[in-house]
Amino acid sequence: MKSRMGKRIRELRKASGMTQAELAAKLGVSSSAVGMYEQGRREPDSNIMRKLCTIFDVSGDYLLGQCELENHTGSMEVSEVFDEFTRKLSQQEGLMFDGVPLNHEDRMKIIDAIKVVAAIARQQHKHIPGEN
Repeated sequence: MKSRMGKRIRELRKASGMTQAELAAKLGVSSSAVGMYEQGRREPDSNIMRKLCTIFDVSGDYLLGQCELENHTGSMEVSEVFDEFTRKLSQQEGLMFDGVPLNHEDRMKIIDAIKVVAAIARQQHKHIPGEN
């Protein structure tokens, strides 16, 4: 059975265009070890976890499945966070707001509201003295 962490390792590896062998070489482990991490049959030690976070530029919490957003360790634009959040929001089924299930239209309204707030923040940022 795949663990959440194993699934994330696989997704990140594939998104980076790496093979298991390429990731294994960067980690200093065998290809079969990477395969076992991805299958949830083996867990990486703390040293390998640190390397995975560095290679994929994600937090340990994301890798462990303790948060949904990638939470990159480096600099990140707010627009990237909005994009990731709206993508997740548009795809996530079974979301509730104050105990009431959200349908697709409700989720789209929330996404539109986020876009409006982002546009207002962007416009206000352009008018901050000493910025730009």
